[in-house]
Amino acid sequence: MTDELSGMRLELSARQRAARSEFRAFAASAIAPHADRWDREEAIPADLPRQLAARGYLGSLLPPEHGGAGLDMITYGLLTEEIGRACSSVRSLLTVHDMVAQAILRWGSREQRQRWLPALARGEVLGALALSEENAGSDAGAVETAAVEAADGDGFVLTGGKKWTTFGQLAGLFLVFAKCGGKPTALLVERDAPGLAVTPIRGLLGTRASMLAGLAFDGCRVPRASLVGRVGFGISHVAAAALEQGRYSVAWGAVGIAQACLDACQRYAAHRRQFGAPIGEHQLVRAMISDMITGVRAGRLLCCRAGYLRQAGDPGALPETMVAKYFCGRLAARAAADAVQIHGANGCGEGFPVARYFRDSKVMEIIEGSNQIQQITIARLDFQEL
Repeated sequence: MTDELSGMRLELSARQRAARSEFRAFAASAIAPHADRWDREEAIPADLPRQLAARGYLGSLLPPEHGGAGLDMITYGLLTEEIGRACSSVRSLLTVHDMVAQAILRWGSREQRQRWLPALARGEVLGALALSEENAGSDAGAVETAAVEAADGDGFVLTGGKKWTTFGQLAGLFLVFAKCGGKPTALLVERDAPGLAVTPIRGLLGTRASMLAGLAFDGCRVPRASLVGRVGFGISHVAAAALEQGRYSVAWGAVGIAQACLDACQRYAAHRRQFGAPIGEHQLVRAMISDMITGVRAGRLLCCRAGYLRQAGDPGALPETMVAKYFCGRLAARAAADAVQIHGANGCGEGFPVARYFRDSKVMEIIEGSNQIQQITIARLDFQEL
């Protein structure tokens, strides 16, 4: 019976619990009090990435030999949840930065890994993923940016543009996806590359402080050494690895939003009185809070399942990550809608964070695979029995 009970236990280790407490304390003191202001200003302060890097939170999945913290997948998920609980825009910095770092770790050349991974881990350079375009979003293979081999054979010339590049306003290194001879290709492009122009994108619905940018390539020359993997590997290998990492991070971040909604509603419902009693005593408010509690716990378990399989290198991690991202994105949106409803008019204006949660949660249903893309894909996948 002891063996059977051991196999049934689903809980964090003491080290993971301690790490979560550290992440939560930092997010509560350094991020959450300022998140609404950053949302209004549509920017994070310049020193925040340095603070994150100093604590080992940037490139935290990278192994120590590349300067990273070498976090296991579950601990990384807890980090993403706690940062996302405080501010989804800051979570998006971790997400996109780690997508670039993991793509280089897996598919980059030895020279690329030696040059870029320690710098990414130290926060000396921020990474951004340049995939989406005006006419290419969910259909990643439809990118129109062109990479033409230079006449001297020692590089590529980029022409075209990118849109919705998260933290493109701050990034020093872009992982750019283009077509080279009709074949999907991934290239590392430095911010100061001649022929690259970066334009801020403002007025977003959610994650307003994620400092999105548009990129324009006008005969942008990059060296051959910037090629990640091989010509033709851009989508099937490099982008696939980056997007799987992004889905995992976003799933945990969505749990963070849902947990923040639950926290806000429990506080508000305990003190807001209507009809002679705290609104938390009314049955329909209790029902919404009960749904949030249940959803958060279920979403966190799905993320832990995906993280466990990712840590083990199990091929079953891919479908489980998709399920986690799909469920948790929808969870965050439902929790945020109910949180605004519970707060009533107060939830529609400044002074309460649930309006920000509502806007940010919608983004979670779109990025790294929309709900509809996930629905189409999940139904085709094979799943292991639990």
